[in-house]
This record gives sequence, structure tokens and C-alpha cells, in this order.
Amino acid sequence: MAARSTRNTKGATVSESSTEGIKIMLHPVSDLGKAKAVYTALLGIEPQADAPYYVGYDTAGQHIGLVLSDGSLSMTSPVAYWRVADIEEKLAEVTGAGASVKEPARDVGGGRLVATFTDPDGNVLGLVQDA
Repeated sequence: MAARSTRNTKGATVSESSTEGIKIMLHPVSDLGKAKAVYTALLGIEPQADAPYYVGYDTAGQHIGLVLSDGSLSMTSPVAYWRVADIEEKLAEVTGAGASVKEPARDVGGGRLVATFTDPDGNVLGLVQDA
């Protein structure tokens, strides 16, 4: 990948690679069946993905996912995922600006990479890079 130009903005060095906005919102749930009923009513559509551990909806250009949380997952609150062109570059930028990596980039299938990090106040944010 070609090098991108960088600039310094109030102490943070950023590249010219911006995000493509929030594209995925994952919600941990304790009961997929109950949560699926509520989200189906809210969104007005049936889920496009329906598995014993995950239910997903594609609506209005966003993906809303329900993740079964059995207490063993590190996910304890909803996480918004910003789509980026280069997940490693963006992780380097946010950690350079003061964020901490929570979960490094990993392939979740089909070449899609996801990672999470925390901001200085402990809020969990996500990144997604599609193949």
C-alpha cells in the first residue's frame, strides 16, 4: 500500500485515511430469542443472519448485530464499528493519539478484519476492514 500523507492536528498525527462512518453496531444480549423479537419489531425486517450465537440485520446501510453474551466474552456494552481501508494503519493512529488496543485485528471470516480499542475514558470503539 502506498504511503499516505500525514498531518499534525492539536497533538495527534493523522493520515489522510479517514473512516467510512459507522457501519456496524453490535449489541451483547443474554437471550437471543427475546432480543431478536425486539429488534425485529424495531427494525421492521427479519434478520439476514440467524444462528445460535448471532443474529444480524442489514438495514439503511448499516449492520445491526446481536451477539450472545454468556459472560465469557469481553463485550459488555454495545460497540460501534467504523469501516476503514487499513485497520493496522488506523490502529497505529489511534494508539499514537492515546487509545489502547483492546482486541488486535483478527479475521472473523471472509477476509473481514475487526479490532477494538478504548479511548482515554475507557469507551470501547471498533474498526472493521472488509476484504
